[in-house]
Amino acid sequence: MNKKLLIFVAIVMGLAVLVGCTAPLPAAEGGAPGAAAGPQTLVFSSRLFSPPREQEFFINEVIKPFEEENNVTVNFQILDDQTLLDRAKVQQETDHVTTDIVAAHNSRMGEWIDAGYVEDLTDLVASWTDRHFSEAFSADTNRDGRQYFLPVGADVYLLLANNKALDYLPEGFDVENMTWEQYAEWANAIAAGEGEGKVCITGIPQKSWIYMFGASELSYGATFPDINSPEAAQAWQIWASMKDAYIPSVLNVDSCVDPMMRGEAWLTVMHNARVGQVYASNETQFTIGPAPAGPAGIGTIAGVSGYAIMKGAPNQAMAEKFLEYLTRPDTQLKIAKGTGGFIPPVQEALDFLGDEPQDQVISKAIAVLDNGVVSGVPASNYQDWGAVKQVFDDVFDNMVLNGDGTVDQAMLDEAAAKLEALKKTAE
Repeated sequence: MNKKLLIFVAIVMGLAVLVGCTAPLPAAEGGAPGAAAGPQTLVFSSRLFSPPREQEFFINEVIKPFEEENNVTVNFQILDDQTLLDRAKVQQETDHVTTDIVAAHNSRMGEWIDAGYVEDLTDLVASWTDRHFSEAFSADTNRDGRQYFLPVGADVYLLLANNKALDYLPEGFDVENMTWEQYAEWANAIAAGEGEGKVCITGIPQKSWIYMFGASELSYGATFPDINSPEAAQAWQIWASMKDAYIPSVLNVDSCVDPMMRGEAWLTVMHNARVGQVYASNETQFTIGPAPAGPAGIGTIAGVSGYAIMKGAPNQAMAEKFLEYLTRPDTQLKIAKGTGGFIPPVQEALDFLGDEPQDQVISKAIAVLDNGVVSGVPASNYQDWGAVKQVFDDVFDNMVLNGDGTVDQAMLDEAAAKLEALKKTAE
């Protein structure tokens, strides 16, 4: 073989090797040609765990262990309830479902079920013999004997006091057994002694003031969100009698967590998970108790969020596996404690309660849920729940903060008319 032929053969062989190296790889399952097989991606969109601290805990301590154990990636997204529904509508109507799991508030669950956007989980739940969900929220999570949502993160309202406030607690008053009249007397004594108010409510519009007030009106026998009945007026009188007892920055407060932790506020009645967040920061500095009581008992607004699998979810088998993991009793308590002190709706989770600060908060919250006068949030009955909140915010600002310490019934009646106009009409 002459020299030229050898060179030609070498060139041909080199080209063959080069072509072999650049030939397209077989298409990965469910992927584009040339894509390497990778972990499955589960899309989980939630209205729960929106505070950054809660997100960090949930991702690092709950999601990551599941990802590592199952070679899956969980794409965790925080969306508000309306955005969740709007996105689901688009996905369902275009037959292009990309979301696997959603977590919605119980006040909106009926809309998901009515629209047919979520899977029936009854048989899946029946296959789990080691857990039972609280019946307290079954009216929202279930429909016609079938279960569509799995409850997680229930909440009620608790009293939280900085221990400095105890110096002003009138003789004979008990934080564990307090009436609303006593709460107001205590708040006013603190303001008189300190020269400024120390009670915290969320004064920024459309936050949680409506629920704080709701706890008090239920204690007097009103329904929620009643605003002008004789029973509701009694509750308004309590808050009006404290007109000088609120912290000076009250209208700038969107959460009482920071004012309580800074010591700017000494007294509040708020969401138990937020109470847990403050209490866990330094349990020697704070005292917790149930919300104050009225003639009808201890009132509280109670809510819960729930997991559901989107109808037509692209990864339903893995979604079911993830829900099994999330609703295990030990995982439920881990989530409840790690996010401040929510109530775990799985009954067996309570067997794992200990003596840590969040455990104490959860125990008190459970007692309120079991023994209190409880109402959910009927947001689905109104065209715009934010507008409903605004009505209550306006009354607090105009009648309580800028009033004379008494109830203006005409103002309440006017507010009631606004609420009536916001109700959905029957189709």
